[in-house]
Amino acid sequence: MAFVAVALAVGVVGLEVNAKRLGLRAGDLDNSEVAWVKERVRSDSAEIAIVGDSRILFDTDLDRFEAVTGMRPVQLAIHGTSGLTLLEDAASNENFRGLLIVGMADTMFFQPFDGYGEYVKRRGDFTSPSGRVGIEIDHMLQRRLAFLDSNYRLSVAAHRLDPDFRPGVEGPKHDIWKVAEVGENRATSMWPRVEYDHAYRARTRWAWKGFKEKTPYKSELIAKGHARAVKAVGAIRARGGEVVFVRPPSDAHLRVNEEAALPKAKGWDVLLTKTRAVGVHNDDLPPVVQGLTLPEWSHLNRACSTVFTDAYVRRLAELTPRLRLKADAPPPLSRDDCVN
Repeated sequence: MAFVAVALAVGVVGLEVNAKRLGLRAGDLDNSEVAWVKERVRSDSAEIAIVGDSRILFDTDLDRFEAVTGMRPVQLAIHGTSGLTLLEDAASNENFRGLLIVGMADTMFFQPFDGYGEYVKRRGDFTSPSGRVGIEIDHMLQRRLAFLDSNYRLSVAAHRLDPDFRPGVEGPKHDIWKVAEVGENRATSMWPRVEYDHAYRARTRWAWKGFKEKTPYKSELIAKGHARAVKAVGAIRARGGEVVFVRPPSDAHLRVNEEAALPKAKGWDVLLTKTRAVGVHNDDLPPVVQGLTLPEWSHLNRACSTVFTDAYVRRLAELTPRLRLKADAPPPLSRDDCVN
């Protein structure tokens, strides 16, 4: 019995040492379907909630948001998922009457499928007592042990050994590997290794493929997206809520192909007109917050996400009475606060 205990202790220490070598940290919590559903329940009475794809997820610093406004949003954005899908989900929530911030990566927003967040439409599948207890146990352990990161479990590591030798079939080599750290209540930021590990950063950029696979969106698809958004925004307003849109930055390596697939004038501009909503597009922010660091071209690093959050929140406070700055809000940030 003593031997088993010693062997277990040695094994855990070895795994933890290896995890630290990889750049993993305790307190990085798995972002599961159950975790999202838990936050979805919290949004029933929220003053502010955020939906959208991974850009608004990574690029919003909830602590800075709260420091500037005194209000902490519920984070409901999901990586690889259409913000339109999540806008419609918020519209279906009769209890939500707050301000909904919709993050938008243009090609993701208007895509003809839900993306990774398809489980949103069957969220009832993730409300069982066993699921809730399981995630609490997982998070309790992950707050103390780094090696429990689901991106580096043995089954995942073994899967990545597949050399992708089958012609025309994308395997794990083509996947987007770990890029995020997740804190309490799904507060998400870029995994530091993406920024400081040159080889890992290059691999992540390669996996995006420059969004070159994005072909021009047909007018019918764009019009359908606008119509869905108008209906969802109308439903939220009808019960006293409001909707605003935010378009975070993307690097020129991706932006050129995003614009080729869906120009700002046809997507973003028309969306604001048709929904009669206000929005903050990164292009329209002051020069002092332009040129922020996007290590893998699609998401801001942790420090610059704080700067972007500060900028877009202050602009939204000018555009909608649903958001106000605190009297003792910290002074504005600029590019100099995150770019060396």
